Amino acid sequence: MMSIFTLFVVAFALLASVLAAPIELEKRVTHTGRGTWFDVGLGACGDYNVNSDKIVAISSQVYGSGGNCNQWMHITNTANGKNAWGMVRDECPSCGAGDLDMSPSLFEELGSLDTGVLSISWHYENKDFVP
Repeated sequence: MMSIFTLFVVAFALLASVLAAPIELEKRVTHTGRGTWFDVGLGACGDYNVNSDKIVAISSQVYGSGGNCNQWMHITNTANGKNAWGMVRDECPSCGAGDLDMSPSLFEELGSLDTGVLSISWHYENKDFVP
């Protein structure tokens, strides 16, 4: 009888140690797509923006009900390696899932407005991130 009890205690201790192990967090997901620019104004997130703000409009697919509003993201021009940060403040109905529409000032940190369209990669920063 003692051996069954001992076996039960050992099994329980092993199970408890597995459940107490830290869970590995999902690594940051990097998205790719096209970067374009637009003249900003009243955004879908409910805030009025100006072209000098570092504003990003995300696709309607990603925007959903606005859960990413005011979220910072890191954007890279994959052709020249330039990086910038922008904040989600608007929705882009014509964008594909990985595409971003940016304010002119943000776009200019990555490339010339004359270019019009950039190949980009991007990811969200942590919720408490401020550049």
